[in-house]
Amino acid sequence: MATLSDIGVAAGINLLSAFVFLLAFAILRLQPFNDRVYFPKWYLKGLRSSPSRSGTFVKKFVNLDFRSYLRFLNWMPEALKMPELELIDHAGLDSAVYLRIYLIGLKIFVPITFLAWAVLVPVNYTNKTLELQLKNVTSSDIDKLSISNVPDGSDRFWTHIVMAYAFTFWTCYVLLKEYEKVANMRLQFLVSEKRRPDQFTVLVRNVPPDSDESVSETVEHFFLVNHPDTYLTHQVVCNANKLVKLVKKRKSKQNWLDYYQLKYSRNNAKRPIMKTGFLGLWGEKVDAIDHHITEIEKLSNEIAEERERVLKDPKSIMPAAFVSFKSRWGAAVCAQTQQSRNPTLWLTDWAPEPRDVYWQNLSIPYVSIAVRRLIIAVAFFFLTFFFMIPIASVQALATIEGLEKAAPFLKALIEIPFIKSVIQGFLPGIVLKLFLIFLPTILMIMSKFEGFTSISSLERRSATRYYLFNLVNVFLGSVIAGSALDQLNTFIKQSANEIPKTIGVAVPMRATFFITYIMVDGWAGIAAEILMLKPLIIYHLKNTFLVKTEKDREEAMNPGSLSFNVGEPRIQLYFLLGMVYATVTPVLLPFIVVFFGLAYVVFRHQIINVYNQEYESAAAFWPDVHGRIIIALLVSHVALIGLLSTKHLAQAAPLLITLAVVTIWFYRFCKARYEPAFVRYPLQEAVMKDTLERARDSNFNLKPYLQNAYIHPVFKEEDDDEEEEVIKLENESVLVPTKRQSRRNTPVPSKMSGASSQSLPEAVPEHSVP
Repeated sequence: MATLSDIGVAAGINLLSAFVFLLAFAILRLQPFNDRVYFPKWYLKGLRSSPSRSGTFVKKFVNLDFRSYLRFLNWMPEALKMPELELIDHAGLDSAVYLRIYLIGLKIFVPITFLAWAVLVPVNYTNKTLELQLKNVTSSDIDKLSISNVPDGSDRFWTHIVMAYAFTFWTCYVLLKEYEKVANMRLQFLVSEKRRPDQFTVLVRNVPPDSDESVSETVEHFFLVNHPDTYLTHQVVCNANKLVKLVKKRKSKQNWLDYYQLKYSRNNAKRPIMKTGFLGLWGEKVDAIDHHITEIEKLSNEIAEERERVLKDPKSIMPAAFVSFKSRWGAAVCAQTQQSRNPTLWLTDWAPEPRDVYWQNLSIPYVSIAVRRLIIAVAFFFLTFFFMIPIASVQALATIEGLEKAAPFLKALIEIPFIKSVIQGFLPGIVLKLFLIFLPTILMIMSKFEGFTSISSLERRSATRYYLFNLVNVFLGSVIAGSALDQLNTFIKQSANEIPKTIGVAVPMRATFFITYIMVDGWAGIAAEILMLKPLIIYHLKNTFLVKTEKDREEAMNPGSLSFNVGEPRIQLYFLLGMVYATVTPVLLPFIVVFFGLAYVVFRHQIINVYNQEYESAAAFWPDVHGRIIIALLVSHVALIGLLSTKHLAQAAPLLITLAVVTIWFYRFCKARYEPAFVRYPLQEAVMKDTLERARDSNFNLKPYLQNAYIHPVFKEEDDDEEEEVIKLENESVLVPTKRQSRRNTPVPSKMSGASSQSLPEAVPEHSVP
């Protein structure tokens, strides 16, 4: 069991690690040849150029201004200077609101920490329960600062109950103000935002098949009839997944060709040779440049053939389309209403912005999505609960007892005080961190299989699963399995009616494990985030072997974007730990406050200088953030109820149950009051925005702006002539009357890409259905 000295050693190691990472970052960011790694966002915006230094050759690569090294922490105040409104304009609302998650952590836990240390720590520490009553249960110095040190039935527990109420009410107050603030920020952002294609466009899925008309004709006919005054244009969805794979393969071959050509240009004496087998390890030896030129030509021919097939084969057209309207009001009406008497047909939803579309999943038949999600739900259930077995097993080995049992020959080394402190205060957190490395990738693959059509929805679903996994495995698994295994010998030797008491005392004893995890994952992990060691290495490798043009250099320094599906669940774990242990083991709270403070500064710097926004969802993820903090509150209530029930204070249960009910009521109130702003677009706002835009730019032609917005990106890489052919998917622009005799004709010009739609004439031809 870790002692205060062990935790102190671990804290020292992690603080030292964090300081080393920050110092390395401060030095590396000052070097001219690393400028594109640590400030890529400004390069991509065209607001920064490579630093030019006159003088010696060394100065072009190394910063010899030693005074700049004395200000190695000046990036911190610089990161805090940019006002929030400027930050929104610079990085988008998603990034600004993401930072508010760290800020809300500080708003909640800084006051709670001061109050808990001022009230609860003295109440807990001035008892001798663990020393006198439970000598047979393993405990540590930290446990003496926890609720476990309060004797059974003591009136001191009422202090913990009062603090639980105070912490809950303060958290709810902060959440209420933040929800209101973010909802207003979202509405203001949508009102003030510039014109975007997704504001006028709806994604229509499950278009019913028609033997007489193509998908494009069916879509056009339906919307000309049912939205005659607002429909403008549409773009059908095609299955270009195979074409995308071929294009990616050709790009990979091109990169290798660039590498070998650069290599040859630096040494003309010898042509580069390669083997054609697996990973170049075996196979026939060939000229590398000629081989890749041949492969690229072959792939180019395959791409041309596949592109022609996609354009002409009706089977490549999916029963889905992006439908654009003349106004935001028209799009809002369509996106937020049922289009058909059959609720499973003509399903409409707001289209993601073009950058946010996950094109591969648009080719998935809508009818198969329910089956896919059921399969993934079952798979996730087994992944979550079976993953607990290796985690518990390896964590058992990451203890002093586990290591001595598995490797008796290391006992002498392990018993050295410093080594023992490192193992108890550092190793368990590292082991858990290593086990979770590949989890986000696995969960993202599962989300993609489910068929979500936007990157933002994929990340939100993956984040939800990651949070549930952390809740079950990292929190409940570590508390229940860890505590129970630690006290297993005691359970066997004592009477059955003493077991609940032992469990009640043992649960808060896992605080030492979570403190080490916070230091490893939070402190050192956040410091490693800003060092960006992996992007640094990749950039210099690409810049050395692949970069030939400025465009190549921009691709090499591409920093990526915030990984919401990884970062947000990690933040929520700290909210959960803070809420649960605030009344149980307050000593954990300062570690959480340090994490939120450091993370806020680091990610503010990264968002301003590094990460490039991949999409903009206008903070659509905030209801998930709010809901998970509420779950953390409820888990803390349940944990406290269970703990006090072992302390002979059953009369406290009704009060804590009441607190949980009030928390649930608060969640439902916020959901009803603020969540609609995140799932629906008010028609009043749409009309206001349309009116203002028409007044400012009455001559703007919306149709050309929207006509090509949702063409598959793989076609946009082709030349202009080919792109024009894509716009004409399936047919040329001609008058197309409906081919069905049982339904109304389309009495206006019909074009594949959507001609300018007119209102239906008052007189309907006689042969049409009235």
